[in-house]
Amino acid sequence: MGTNMAFNLFRKNDTETTTVAAPASSPLNDLEGTYTLDASHTTIGFVARHAMVTKVRGSFGEFVGTATTGRNLEGAKIDVTIQVASVDTKSPDRDGHLQSADFFDVASYPTITFTSTDITASGDVLAVTGDLTIKDVTKSVTIDFEYAGAALDPFGNTRLGLEGSVVVDRKDFGLVWNAALETGGVLVSDKITLEFEISA
Repeated sequence: MGTNMAFNLFRKNDTETTTVAAPASSPLNDLEGTYTLDASHTTIGFVARHAMVTKVRGSFGEFVGTATTGRNLEGAKIDVTIQVASVDTKSPDRDGHLQSADFFDVASYPTITFTSTDITASGDVLAVTGDLTIKDVTKSVTIDFEYAGAALDPFGNTRLGLEGSVVVDRKDFGLVWNAALETGGVLVSDKITLEFEISA
């Protein structure tokens, strides 16, 4: 939960005075403040292999998140919470199956969370390591985000663009359901690519 994914759209909160900066070698040095995920411009998605031959893409429509950082990324922190029931693969039947106890078990585990533990910048790449929790199972993952730049929107908000992805094994998080194919192989791949598209 790669390819090029985009993490979140974080909108700068102008009431905050926290400084954001990365080493001088990185353009991320120009960023500062506290950013709040802008759901209207964010995509948090995933890609799985279906029946060994095709790809199924999905996304989550409801999520919240914040990013804060000090100068040179000191104290940098990202927190994201996803509402699993908002999963959308363009198939109501499949979405219902994903929400069931066979997969996410939304009734018992309604959210997916990510909390960063380390953030570093090198050139245009922001490496974010953190704890990803699905169904009360927490694993450390590292997502490399490519920085696309920053601009001032017509409303006076500073927007930044980030794109990143990471491959995880769904079975590590207790998502073990599968079905064998008569031709060999299984219906759903174990490896899932999580994709994030961000603007802030």
